[in-house]
Amino acid sequence: MDSGNVAWVLASSALVCLMVPALALFYGGMVGSRRILNMMMMCIGGASLVAVLWALFGYSLAFGNSVGGLGLIGNLTEYLGMSQLLADNPNAALPGALFAAFQLFFACVTTALVAGAAAGRMKFGAWMLFAGVWATLVYFPIAHWVFAFSSADGSVTGGWIASGIKAIDFAGGTAVHMNAGVAALALALVLGRSTGWPKSEHSKPHSRPLVLVGAGLLWVGWFGFNAGSALAAGQSASVVFLNTAVAAAAGLLAWALAERLRLGAASSMGAASGLIAALVAITPACGAVSPLGALAIGAIAGAVCSLAIEWKYRLGFDDSLDVVGVHLVGGLIGTLLIGLFATAAAPNGVNGLFYGGGFRQLGIQAVASAAVLAYSFTVTWLIAKAIDKTMGLRIDPADELRGIDLAAHAEFAYLTDEEPVDLGSPRRT
Repeated sequence: MDSGNVAWVLASSALVCLMVPALALFYGGMVGSRRILNMMMMCIGGASLVAVLWALFGYSLAFGNSVGGLGLIGNLTEYLGMSQLLADNPNAALPGALFAAFQLFFACVTTALVAGAAAGRMKFGAWMLFAGVWATLVYFPIAHWVFAFSSADGSVTGGWIASGIKAIDFAGGTAVHMNAGVAALALALVLGRSTGWPKSEHSKPHSRPLVLVGAGLLWVGWFGFNAGSALAAGQSASVVFLNTAVAAAAGLLAWALAERLRLGAASSMGAASGLIAALVAITPACGAVSPLGALAIGAIAGAVCSLAIEWKYRLGFDDSLDVVGVHLVGGLIGTLLIGLFATAAAPNGVNGLFYGGGFRQLGIQAVASAAVLAYSFTVTWLIAKAIDKTMGLRIDPADELRGIDLAAHAEFAYLTDEEPVDLGSPRRT
């Protein structure tokens, strides 16, 4: 093992971990002041539950040897409890425990992303149950499809997308962003619209500075997310790092310009959203394109996603924090544009249409995208329906209007005359 590579992936794992509280800040600033605690708890609570499941059996389902060689799911018992990762393997490029920890935070972030569609109206207990079941039935299998590669000697069989059709997804455009985005759509449809939607006062962002801070921290974390996925501190990680940086900047500017032309002003919320949309789009493509290709993908994502967030009003679904418009659409843009902008000079070594590669890679990217979208939407909808029919998804309408923080957590984020608890008490009831 190269100690520099190990150190880089250790640092990248910490950066991806940072994305969970960063997302909580980003989402928290976008909701009303009496919804922020619940939103942040959904992100951090859901991520914590998924981390526990990952240690128990999730890693085995995602990265165990494919059952039956079909590439659909990993062997449940291969890494059950992860004790197998304690042994040192001198022939491995990285410690198994380190790779498992790195991928753990991908599972945590993906689950937390879905929470944005349910802001302010979903029971916290129902969310926690949903998060655990969703990770088990949706994220872990799709992670196996996309991230588990077959070994060179054939002793390990990986996922059908990664090693079968060989779609390119460097860091999770399909498994993370499209998966979370379409799951958010399914959950929003089952959950229903917020009371007073779309003009409810509670739906307005209460702290734009928090949104900007969260977006900035997500940008920092994304370097670990993308460049860390090279799993080595070398040329590939360096190219990915550069592509991630320039794409994000292009997305911010493109969204701001689109807003200026359409609405007459470039907003801070738009700038933050454009940054994230471009980061989403470059995630699958960061190892496949040149810096010019990264600029194009970032700019296209920023402009298109600025329009896509309006679809929820036209189609009538309440995706509270635009998970669909940013993550589903942005992830789809980045995944498909690999088929156009990929260059063999980049680390993935494949040419797209614009570099003489024809339509083949575009077709492969489309098949992978369609499979993830169809599977994730269908299973997520069934999970949400089952929970709704048993314990119920929605909080009481009166609690929704008053603010979910009090109903779900017996506290407010900010001190008011209505504060229901003794702030000096060690156990606030």
